[in-house]
Amino acid sequence: MKVAVTITRIFTGVLFIFSGLVKAIDPRGLAYKMQEFFEAWAHDGFFPKLMDYFSEYALSFSVLMISLEVIVGAALLFSWYKKLTTWVLLLLILFFTFLTGYVLFTGHIRTCGCFGDCIPLTPIQTFSKDLLLLAMIVFLLVNKKWINPIAKPSVTFTIILISTVLTLFLQYYVLVHLPLVDCLPYKKGNDIAALRKMPLNAVPDKYDYVFVYMKEGKKQSFTVAALPDSTWSFVERKQELIEKGKNNTPLINDFSFTTLSGNDTTEAILSKSGAYYVLYIKDVASHAGEWANDKQLIARLIEKNQPVFIVTSQRNEVTNKIAAMSFKDKTPLIFTCDGTAIKTAARANPVVFKMNGSIVEDKCSWADFNKLK
Repeated sequence: MKVAVTITRIFTGVLFIFSGLVKAIDPRGLAYKMQEFFEAWAHDGFFPKLMDYFSEYALSFSVLMISLEVIVGAALLFSWYKKLTTWVLLLLILFFTFLTGYVLFTGHIRTCGCFGDCIPLTPIQTFSKDLLLLAMIVFLLVNKKWINPIAKPSVTFTIILISTVLTLFLQYYVLVHLPLVDCLPYKKGNDIAALRKMPLNAVPDKYDYVFVYMKEGKKQSFTVAALPDSTWSFVERKQELIEKGKNNTPLINDFSFTTLSGNDTTEAILSKSGAYYVLYIKDVASHAGEWANDKQLIARLIEKNQPVFIVTSQRNEVTNKIAAMSFKDKTPLIFTCDGTAIKTAARANPVVFKMNGSIVEDKCSWADFNKLK
């Protein structure tokens, strides 16, 4: 029994630490996923005002949850405060199982983001993983008498304290700069134009049309192959999904350069030859750093005759900010893009991309504008 408990303890502890660290390289990704859950629950009528309030603090919850995973994983690995640790693990895995079950059985959210964007798992895979972990943690809780400390309390405390500080520092660093490992479609070297196309092995959704007619005050649906006679009155035509397709969503499907008049100029911009720069400013409220840094960057690019475009989800507010910088006749063009697409492309606000045609050649956050080549 002691051997089984030891193996289970090590496996569970390492998995929790790994799960925390793989999300620590991009805590904003988990925050955005939390916001999806809050929005879905609010839409379902589950304490909507409270969910909206929680959504505002999603990033804080993300940092806390990531840190907690690493802490309890390390505590279990070193058998520190075994009773408290196993109970916290049980509460965590029950919560995670609820989330993955919600994703699997409701379909309101595509994935849970349990291992971040670098290790995408299907809903059934994540739910099965959590059920397995739940069984293992219950096993540890029942047999906690076999969990014995492997180091002096002072040594274990020091290790856990250092682990906590390093995890928090890692998250702070990537929030200020950019994720250390970029697993998103907009990473360096990727071709945005190519990723906007439908995958080669895509299987489209299959639809059928249903025609609704009325006779003597009663409505009835008919297929196109069996329409009623002229004594029936046509009401409406409805499209129904009869078979869900597979792999039929491009990796990048909501990104665009939209002009003030509403024209989509994405293809024109991405087909440009040579280098150009795209400055992503999601919104004014969450803009980090100083606007003077944006001005210096834009001025430096204009001085070197480098094309620069601004992409934002708040055209009017950003336009006013840029107009106040007095670039005169060389003011960069400003395009509108969906805020969700910008959150995926730019994990900080603002972020600049160095593009070569449709390929992402380089990217950096506001904290590294001065390092941009």
